Amino acid sequence: MTSPLTRAQRLDRLPYTREHGRLVVGSGMGWALDAMDVGLISFVMAALAVQWGLSPTELSWIGSIGFAGMALGATLGGLLADRFGRRQVFALTLLVFGLATGAAALSWSVGALLVFRFVIGLGLGAELPVASTLVSEFAPARIRGRMVVLLEAFWAVGWTLSALIGYFVVPGSDDGWRWALALGAAPALYAVVVRRGLPESVRFLEQRGRTEEAEAAVRRFESAAGVAPVDSPPARPVASPGARALWGAATRNRTVALWVVWFSINFAYYGAFVWLPTLLFNDGFSLVKSFGYTLVITLAQLPGYAAAAVLIEKWGRRPTLVTFLLGSAAGAGMFAAADGDTAVLVTGMVLSFFNLGAWGALYAVTPEIYPTALRATGAGAAAGFGRLASIAAPLCVPPLLGAGGTGMVFGAFAAFFVLGSLAALGLPELRGRALDSETPSAEPAGSSA
Repeated sequence: MTSPLTRAQRLDRLPYTREHGRLVVGSGMGWALDAMDVGLISFVMAALAVQWGLSPTELSWIGSIGFAGMALGATLGGLLADRFGRRQVFALTLLVFGLATGAAALSWSVGALLVFRFVIGLGLGAELPVASTLVSEFAPARIRGRMVVLLEAFWAVGWTLSALIGYFVVPGSDDGWRWALALGAAPALYAVVVRRGLPESVRFLEQRGRTEEAEAAVRRFESAAGVAPVDSPPARPVASPGARALWGAATRNRTVALWVVWFSINFAYYGAFVWLPTLLFNDGFSLVKSFGYTLVITLAQLPGYAAAAVLIEKWGRRPTLVTFLLGSAAGAGMFAAADGDTAVLVTGMVLSFFNLGAWGALYAVTPEIYPTALRATGAGAAAGFGRLASIAAPLCVPPLLGAGGTGMVFGAFAAFFVLGSLAALGLPELRGRALDSETPSAEPAGSSA
């Protein structure tokens, strides 16, 4: 007699459906709005450097303070998502950073802007690991990595929007940067859509004993695929073990490897792209031209994501991540040596292509390596630790510039990309496997074993 399928197995057997598409787009819109907000600050920094006559140190703090909020937000967001649900926390984070971004448009001083940027960071930091966890828990195993990379690709959409706003809105008037931040308040409205339209994670619902809601969510996806529902065995509720479990004997090594990758990629990415318009301006480009170059470089993110989405299910998570990190190192090294407008543009596009492909692969692998009861906590903790690097990186740029110019800055970023690629070799390869099938000390939520 055939064993009954668990709800997780019923989700894994499905083809890609319109419900999966709605989930990716619904979560991805929040992701894009997140990226738009993070990207806008680089253009705001360049404008305020001129309007308010800010020093490099003041600009560094404007670039870094949001990441301090993101470090705290990512850690708390993961813990809250494992306790109260992925969808609830996702909607809350959108509301927080949307309202705070709108308020930042009214900033009357550097101090006020710093306060608002910290609150914005709280929402931003919590949103990303929660959204990737939600998508990974609904995605069929054979295409899970691709779906998470597609979700991550919305980052490029949002960053491109920020570049367009930076190019067309910020230079338009002395209040251009305020109008740009006002546009960043859109996530507060979108939070209502998320709260009403997206499903809650089936795995989370089962572990909280909410089996009727879990069954309804599975049937919603089965109906979209035209697949007849079957009975599933009861799932045993499991409490979240808390962050301490990340350092248990079975998960310690992968936690260390994951945190090093997150730290390395955050340092190199945010150090480069938060400062890019300002660095180009300092190297003699006009403000408008530096914004235009940043826009073109940003567009190279989209094919980077597309390549990673294909390769992550062909090569696997680890080889794709390592390859794109090494490609990022090469791009940063070439940018450091670039001489002339064309060289700056081309090498910047190479860096953008590989770096964002690496981000896609990292977000795909992160939720997979922890059990359901620890998944959002683990993803949030890794992201939170990585955000420490995004705080440090903008602050490190001025002394690096003083020591060796733009070449020294991007040489340092290349070194961090190499470090990340070495750490990625310590991550497990889980391509095509069901969530929790190999995770150490995983609670077998709903397992039929």
